[in-house]
Amino acid sequence: MLMPSIFGENLLDDFFDFDYPRRRMRTPSAPANGLMKTDVKDKDNSFELSVNLPGVKKEDIQAELKDGYLTISATHGSSKDEKDDDGHYIRRERYFGSASRSFYVGEDVTQDDIKAKYEDGVLVVDIPKVEPKKPEVEEKKYISIEG
Repeated sequence: MLMPSIFGENLLDDFFDFDYPRRRMRTPSAPANGLMKTDVKDKDNSFELSVNLPGVKKEDIQAELKDGYLTISATHGSSKDEKDDDGHYIRRERYFGSASRSFYVGEDVTQDDIKAKYEDGVLVVDIPKVEPKKPEVEEKKYISIEG
């Protein structure tokens, strides 16, 4: 039986899902359906981010470094067409969406320092650990007061 995809694979999936209220009230930055779930690994000289992007093409992924924040964005689209023997549509569904995550990497990290590789639906980003520059403190000069 063909059913709209808003019900999932089974019409009763959401009805018997006891996690229903909590799942429906996601925060905007929370990953949905496994998209952009991220693991952060602390290595000796760097941090490694592993971002899950299943079904996303490399050209649909964008990484931007601005004001010390690394923002990873992805867009994804899919289409499911089913026709009967006469070529008439029985079901035609389209989905297009986007997601993004931001990570603070520090003001001293530059675009050239960050290395990224996308393979098998996982984006691996290597961010070096950089010591923050210490602000220069002005030496105060006092004037002696006679009296």
